[in-house]
Order: sequence, then structure tokens, then C-alpha cells
Amino acid sequence: MIDKFVASLDDAMAGIPDGATVLLAGFGAGTPEALVQGLIAQGARDLTLVVNAGGREDGPIADILATKRVRKLICSFVRPASVAAELFQAGALELEIVPQGTLAERIRAGGAGVRGFYTPTAADTLLAEGRETRVIGGVNCLLEYPILGDVALLDAWQADRWGNLTHRESARNFNPVMAMAAKLTIAQTRHVVNLGDIPPENVHTAGVFVRRVLHVPA
Repeated sequence: MIDKFVASLDDAMAGIPDGATVLLAGFGAGTPEALVQGLIAQGARDLTLVVNAGGREDGPIADILATKRVRKLICSFVRPASVAAELFQAGALELEIVPQGTLAERIRAGGAGVRGFYTPTAADTLLAEGRETRVIGGVNCLLEYPILGDVALLDAWQADRWGNLTHRESARNFNPVMAMAAKLTIAQTRHVVNLGDIPPENVHTAGVFVRRVLHVPA
């Protein structure tokens, strides 16, 4: 019988190696806070963290950055007063800024097997310096490459034992595409439902992409 639920946070985070690329969902809502704390406790080092809102002043992302176990941060913005900014200015963190839509598409491309794509976003900015550009249809476009993860950490509203997930409203954000782009996908869920209780059209992330699920009650 397929049952992807694990008994504890330690079980959920087991085996994440040093040097892993971790895709971390969320933007305002949809951040798997319990799993981030579990990753901190698990102790993996030299991580590459891919997260849209990586540059906030506080919260779970700031907490893991403060451990100084993240080598590189790939995100859409960094606020000047944030932990990320302080670490970058001190030379303790590599930083790659990617426009939000491009970040989502690079992750989606990773899951879909797309080996690269051109976009006009940022093609005429500092982000394009030293990188390949091409004029397509009279528009200057920047070549972007897919992002793949060793691990994806997701937040769900509901889950069944096969790992099918629903995400509540805007919490859906990066969760489905990150699940597709990672070798190991771990989700925390607020609610556990019986197999078949989630209508097919409401399965936002299919269980085939999810390896482990942890129940974290609301």
C-alpha cells in the first residue's frame, strides 16, 4: 500500500546531503515553515537555496540564512536590511538575482525538460552583462537556463496518502513547479484527507512528484 506520510520531522528531512540545491516554495503564503526549521535542525551545509522571497528581514528564510550554512541564494529580491544583504556584503553568501517570472519559468523548464529559453525580461539590464542575448522578432532576448533541485520543500493545505496535494489560494505559487523540478520532494500539509477525497481537478500537485508528506496541523 502506498503511503507517503512520515511519522516525524526528522524522518521528513532525513538524507538531505551537504551541497544540495534546495527549492523552497512560498511568497508571502505557502512557505513550508516547519520543513525549513527541520532543515536547520538536520544540519546540511553548503546549500544552494532557490526561493522567490529570499531577501526578507525576518522569517524562516532569514533563519536558515543566519546559520551561515547556505553558500548561494537564488531569489527575486533582497532588501537592504535583510540577513541575505548582510551576508552578501560580508562576502559570506553568493547571490543570484532573477526576475520573479523568469525564476518561475526556469524552475518550470527544469521540471519539463526544457534545456533553455529566451526571454526579453532583463535583456537590456545589468543582469544580462556577459551573457548570451539574441534578437527574436525584433526584440532583444536573454538566454536563460533551467533550475533543477536535489530537494523541494512544499507547503500544502490538504494531502492524501498518495501525496496528491492542494494548495490554498495564493499559497499555490511556486509549489507545483518546484515539485516537478526536484529529485526529492517533501511536503508539509495542514490537513490529511482520504484517498479520493480530492477531486482530480483540485489536485494542484500530483502525488507522482511527491516522495514524503508530513502532517503539520494548522
